[in-house]
Amino acid sequence: MNNTELPTWEYRVQTIGSMFGTKDEAIEAILNEWGEEGWEVTHVYTPEGSGKVTIVAKRPLTREAIRKRSMSSF
Repeated sequence: MNNTELPTWEYRVQTIGSMFGTKDEAIEAILNEWGEEGWEVTHVYTPEGSGKVTIVAKRPLTREAIRKRSMSSF
């Protein structure tokens, strides 16, 4: 039996900005906030022609997060 377990992740996705673009300061503020919460950004992309930025992040899934999910409905 192998004692090594693969990590389990939770993910977060948010699109910010408008058709007029996204300010660097807004992106930086979100990244700093997420970093303090333990999120690690895996991808940042701009949907073509939208002026918006979509940020994808992950962090290890904790028992607390699993408990919160089971108490909320989607």
